[in-house]
Amino acid sequence: MKSLSKIKPFIYLGLFYGLVSLIVRIVFIFHPITTVGFGLFESLKILFIGALSDAFVFVLASSILALYFLFLSNSKYHKPYGYIIFGILVLAFLYTAFVPGNIFKQYGGSFPEIAMSFIGLKMVLFGLLLFLPKQRVKLRNVLYFVTLFLYVILIIFNAVSEYFFWNEFGVRYNFIAVDYLIYTNEVIGNILESYPVVPLFSGILALAVLVTWFIYKKTSKELIVLPTFMQKLVLLASFIGLCAISLFVIPKLGKVKSGNTFAQEIQANGFPKFFNAFTQKELDYFQFYPTLSQADAEKNFLGQFDPPTLEREINPLDAETHKNVVLISIESLSAEFLEHYGNTQKITPFLDSLADKSLMFTDLYATGNRTVRGLEALTLCIPPTAGESLVKRVNNKNKFSTGSVFKDKGYNVKFLYGGYSYFDNMEDFYKGNGYEIVDRNDFKPEEITFSNVWGVADEDMAKKAIQKMNEDSKSGKPFFHQWMTVSNHRPFTYPEGRIDIPGTAKSRDGGVKYTDYSIRKFFEMAKKQSWYKNTVFVIVSDHCASSAGKTELPMDKYRIPGFIFSEGFIEPQKFTSTMSQIDVMPTLFGLLNFKYKSKFLGQNIFEPNYKPRAYIATYQDLGLIKDNYLTIISPTKKVKQYSLQLQKSDLPQEFKLFYDEIPVKDPKKNLVDDCISVYQSVSFWLKENKLDK
Repeated sequence: MKSLSKIKPFIYLGLFYGLVSLIVRIVFIFHPITTVGFGLFESLKILFIGALSDAFVFVLASSILALYFLFLSNSKYHKPYGYIIFGILVLAFLYTAFVPGNIFKQYGGSFPEIAMSFIGLKMVLFGLLLFLPKQRVKLRNVLYFVTLFLYVILIIFNAVSEYFFWNEFGVRYNFIAVDYLIYTNEVIGNILESYPVVPLFSGILALAVLVTWFIYKKTSKELIVLPTFMQKLVLLASFIGLCAISLFVIPKLGKVKSGNTFAQEIQANGFPKFFNAFTQKELDYFQFYPTLSQADAEKNFLGQFDPPTLEREINPLDAETHKNVVLISIESLSAEFLEHYGNTQKITPFLDSLADKSLMFTDLYATGNRTVRGLEALTLCIPPTAGESLVKRVNNKNKFSTGSVFKDKGYNVKFLYGGYSYFDNMEDFYKGNGYEIVDRNDFKPEEITFSNVWGVADEDMAKKAIQKMNEDSKSGKPFFHQWMTVSNHRPFTYPEGRIDIPGTAKSRDGGVKYTDYSIRKFFEMAKKQSWYKNTVFVIVSDHCASSAGKTELPMDKYRIPGFIFSEGFIEPQKFTSTMSQIDVMPTLFGLLNFKYKSKFLGQNIFEPNYKPRAYIATYQDLGLIKDNYLTIISPTKKVKQYSLQLQKSDLPQEFKLFYDEIPVKDPKKNLVDDCISVYQSVSFWLKENKLDK
């Protein structure tokens, strides 16, 4: 019985979680957005399945509390162990606080401060418990109260969050909830403008304190006599067994079918739904977005192609040219960083000069705001879809890709990345689509002059790229290498002495200018190689440096530089019509006169039937730029449209960057239908695996 008394905190927290979840389900059943009725039997079934889910979810959620109790001990404060542990914590704090370039600082952002705060707090608390033995019980009670409070406020806050989510979407958490974590500033701003925040959070806080105090008073005496080592082993083994059962049962409960979608959602638990959304990376287009009939959507979208079919024969009249191709996708390079687009900082001198010698796409738009979205666009040449990029999804292999076209032509195909390619699932995606991977694992220590958490410096990757290109050129086969740069990324560190902005400044301008320097070094080395004059270089950004703006999809935050260069082969010119990132590689194949069977949804911009348009998106807002309008479709079947008017500027027309996006009261139906047709068709084809090889 003494051992069982030690689980009283779990019982009280579990009962509180179950009660809150029951109330939430009852609210959902009677909520106005729930447009179906439930009989007594179905209601009882919903509540029963829901209670089972809650119980098993709570077992997993209480793991942190279990670890907290597991490490409660008086013996660790005895000499010499207490002093050794405290010394380790002090050294760890000094390392995070004062050692430049430590592992936490390499991640950039607020991560170093978070790590330092956590270790510092742990050091202080352990020190108090170590050096104030007479106050140890009181201090432990305070920490126990705080631990309970964090659990209680999380339970209440989750219930409130689920209510607001249901209030807007009529479902449990899905990928939109994941999206909300990514766009924290926008979400917080929306909450501040939409709800009475002060009364709401005051109520949550007051309730959390009252509930915590009740549970604390009922359970705090269990901390007076701590469990023995054997009791901890028994409790730990039991808990591990319950966790294993929970991991097995929770997915099974999620598959219990109900009469309608509302019942299915109400009986579910929000945490597994959130986890599934986070791991599956998808948002069901047909549940959340406006639709047409599938036949009409496909007919409308495919009308831009000749012939108007998903699979098309590309048959140029001229002979194919099997030149080597190097695609350099540059991290976070916004168009506004180039002097062509009005930047006066001279941070891209080489890229600006190279653009003037190239076929330059002056009105080019990235499909998204993440690297994986840019890689998807350049590799698969398809518009973005709701949720995460296909690169990070489970069903991401054996797709029709730029690599598959090159391989069919006898090319050696490689993806080069200065970091570890398991990041963002790049390795899984590219290997699964027939690419050979060259990443940080392929570097010898002496080949690395500088690295940070994202990978080796771009100049080191440039040298490795030349090495691999030389190897492939000797094979007697042409090569296609796609190099994804890394240096223009927070924390913006790079080797000293390369540019006039020190790496210690950790500035975006420095990251851009160092990337420009590294690409210049790459071309200087490439010019000395025998394969140089038989090579086409495609330089394009993966996405812009920032995506925040006054509207859901600010035009200037998707405008990227892109150009194709090949000495003696590509005539310098500017293509000034609007185009998408997904058009870059089909245009290249057109320049090479490749004959192939295509499933690309991007186009060769020099084809007579090409009509200027671009696709831009976040994880949930899907946009079409066409005919000087931006049409956006969003979850809950929302449609918005903006008239696009260029702001005044002294720049040439093709390089003017900023637009006024003026809301349209009555959206143009033909453009709305075009927008729906694009995203509905692509979502359906991906679901049905029709874009596979």
